[in-house]
Amino acid sequence: MPAVPSSIIDPIWHQFESLIPPVIDQHPLGCHRPRVPDRIVFDKLVQVLVLGAAYVKIADSTCSATTIRRRRDEWIAAGIFTRLEQICLDGYDKMIGLELENLCVDGCIVKAPCGGAAAGRSPVDRGKQGTKRSLLVDGRGIPLGCVIAGANCHDSPLLAPTLEKLGRFGFDLPERITVHLDAGYDSRTTRNLLEGLGCDYIISKKGAPLQAGARWVVERTNSWHNRGFRKLHICTEVRTRVINAFIALANAIIITRRLLAEAWTRYRWEGRPTRQP
Repeated sequence: MPAVPSSIIDPIWHQFESLIPPVIDQHPLGCHRPRVPDRIVFDKLVQVLVLGAAYVKIADSTCSATTIRRRRDEWIAAGIFTRLEQICLDGYDKMIGLELENLCVDGCIVKAPCGGAAAGRSPVDRGKQGTKRSLLVDGRGIPLGCVIAGANCHDSPLLAPTLEKLGRFGFDLPERITVHLDAGYDSRTTRNLLEGLGCDYIISKKGAPLQAGARWVVERTNSWHNRGFRKLHICTEVRTRVINAFIALANAIIITRRLLAEAWTRYRWEGRPTRQP
């Protein structure tokens, strides 16, 4: 059974394939071993992301673990994962529409047993190594950007770089934006930041009863990350750029899944799934 349904992963692959730069054969005799097809490596990376398995466990006779890592690094250097995520966002915005008037930001701490540049002592896991993802979503929970840091980093300092992810949309932003935050952001520093950016805000009060409000969408998206992608739930990568690449790929899958679910009731197209995703 595939790690991701073909109705979701096939359109992602077709777009991903178009972003791969051509490979120039520099061998003087042209007699080296045939290059492993990109689709095989891509499917292996999706399996690593979804199943969270080690590269050596995913490798088989069609593709070695070394090839998976090398091709992954080539694609990261070419910026393909980031561009794929942006294309998925643009497609969703064009066909469904992003709700940028209401934004939600929240942090999520996950295990990072291998340590690395984005790991720190986790305050919720007996001081073990962990990673924090500061996630920005729109009013429907579509992931717009993510900033990673050590688990010991407080949510408030990550708010500014997380909101800077809106820069990917250029100047095409609503005049008034309301940011929904939990009690972890309840401080004068946060309010001064949002007022300086010209944003309205709704922040839960510290010590008050649980106030979900409109923030439940970011909690749901964090759940999609952790429950749908084992590699994000237990982060075994040590390099920040590799973690960001896997997050971008996970976001592309989430956005495409939501696009199909929303478009299924609005549009008709060739190859449309027989039931709503």
